[in-house]
Amino acid sequence: MSNKIGFVSLGCPKALVDSERILTQLRLEGYEIASDYAGADVVVVNTCGFIDSAKQESLDAIGEAIRENGRVIVTGCMGVDSAAIRAAHPSVLHITGPQAYEAVVGAVHEVVPPRKDHDPFTDLVPPQGIKLTPRHYAYLKISEGCNHSCSFCIIPSMRGKLVSRPVGEVMNEADRLVKAGVQELLVISQDTSAYGVDRKYKTDFWNGRPLKTQLLPLAEALGDLGAWVRLHYVYPYPHVDDLIPLMAQGKILPYLDIPFQHASPSVLAAMKRPAHAEQVLERIRRWRDTCPDITLRSTFIVGFPGETEADFEQLLEFLHEAQLDRVGCFTYSAVKGAAANALPNPVPEDIAQARWEQFMEHSADISARKLARKVGQSVEVIIDTVDAEDGVLIGRTKADAPEIDGSVFINGDHYSGQPGERITVTVTGADTYDLYAGIDPD
Repeated sequence: MSNKIGFVSLGCPKALVDSERILTQLRLEGYEIASDYAGADVVVVNTCGFIDSAKQESLDAIGEAIRENGRVIVTGCMGVDSAAIRAAHPSVLHITGPQAYEAVVGAVHEVVPPRKDHDPFTDLVPPQGIKLTPRHYAYLKISEGCNHSCSFCIIPSMRGKLVSRPVGEVMNEADRLVKAGVQELLVISQDTSAYGVDRKYKTDFWNGRPLKTQLLPLAEALGDLGAWVRLHYVYPYPHVDDLIPLMAQGKILPYLDIPFQHASPSVLAAMKRPAHAEQVLERIRRWRDTCPDITLRSTFIVGFPGETEADFEQLLEFLHEAQLDRVGCFTYSAVKGAAANALPNPVPEDIAQARWEQFMEHSADISARKLARKVGQSVEVIIDTVDAEDGVLIGRTKADAPEIDGSVFINGDHYSGQPGERITVTVTGADTYDLYAGIDPD
């Protein structure tokens, strides 16, 4: 055997980090990463199991790996439903759930034993580990699991309760990433705001500096590393307000990803999510008073069981009042094991789809008007792609997270830089979600 491992990573950035950790451990043990099915001795599929469509995508990926290679190990969130995987693909060699790094590596050992001539002094792995993102940005996962019991979600049953990483360990990883050239740290978890609550905000040390295991001290320390720091999956606890001055000071990016999910009190109660639209709107006003440049991203669910036309209109009104910068929306999808499945008055699919279309039309109009106001402004962007042949650069502003937000398309004639560089451009045009710009002269 060639000791080459094929790897398929599905799902969210948190699953991507799991894949990076598994691959890093395998590389440390001398395994190589295959670029295709044919060159792999075994294929690992890291699955997603959040909603039915994701489960089907995972089953399809497993099936493709079996057809193309025949030797498949399955891990990830869908791994908790091993019966469904076995029913569809009985030839799978081994199945584990999420975060089961040692079990996955052990399963690889059984199929493809480690090389006897492996020399850790010559088979080197970079200090930051194996990354599946471009060199200039990386996801920094600060905790696993979640303590909430949202009725539409089964994450706690798959990933367990909240387990925060020690703040010194998180900072050491972040420091290694920045020293390796990472220009943007994307902080992720299931509930970023809850970081440290399970550790009772224990004080740890990093470079001799005492730090509490809590989001605010962590954000302050990350802001000292010189990279962009972007916060994702921030649950709207009251202490989130304390982060906004850091954004106004330029310590971390003026960007908050907060999944509000809805605005109707009755729907939020059915979702088991504490919130009140009027209080949220007042907080948003205060945030913008403190940091006028703040970008607010959120996600919503329409068509939730029991959602009435009045509930939906209340959501649209909230969207109009909040003027959120970046918005994602999903129609409700029943998930096996979720408490919401038992709720009365399901919304017919055609009505849910119509509400989704209306919601997205409203959000698109808000986005287009906000971006149009940026025309003529100079903004800092981080370059993701350099197309020297066409003379086009693709980058992102501080208001844009990779893969989920918009891009800036830049006239890059005579540009000789590389992805990851941060440059200043002047916005020359805008559409619904993207900007167009030229490079400012030195």
